[in-house]
Amino acid sequence: MLTIDDIVRDGHPALRKVAEEVKMPPAAEDRATLESMMEYVKNSQVPQLAEKYGLRPGIGLAAPQINVTKRMIAVHVNDEKGNIVSHALFNPKIISHSVEKSYLASGEGCLSVDEAIPGYVPRYARITVRAADLDGKETKLRLKGLPAIVFQHEIDHLNGIMFYDHINKQDPFADIPNASQIER
Repeated sequence: MLTIDDIVRDGHPALRKVAEEVKMPPAAEDRATLESMMEYVKNSQVPQLAEKYGLRPGIGLAAPQINVTKRMIAVHVNDEKGNIVSHALFNPKIISHSVEKSYLASGEGCLSVDEAIPGYVPRYARITVRAADLDGKETKLRLKGLPAIVFQHEIDHLNGIMFYDHINKQDPFADIPNASQIER
């Protein structure tokens, strides 16, 4: 089982590498890694388990965060209607996105970044993602709101990009044109 000790911290070289595609069908080792990533995200949201195992709560995790530079992400989050959006994916790719932007009113955080980094992180309001599921079957997802933001955050990890790279350095809370604010 993955714990917070398995998650590399800001400054680790794996977080700035472009991750490699996972060959399909997925090897047993890659599948097991992705399953353990999803297990971490789900368990970290259960207060008793998070406390018992010392898990820092998270809603998404990318393989580079556990020092595996392969294109794998796990996301487990509620959308604006309270529905669970839960996906463990290989090779996720944004194939289309809206012109409109969105951002979290509270800013973003990251399991690999211990300190809070204040500021708005502009994201696309809506995205379409193509990926392969745990069985290697191709899937296409249309996402908006918080799930769209989480997917963009995790896919950025696969490209060596950290959330704070998007924050306006001169004015972290500058108004983002054509953007809607999302409460979390």
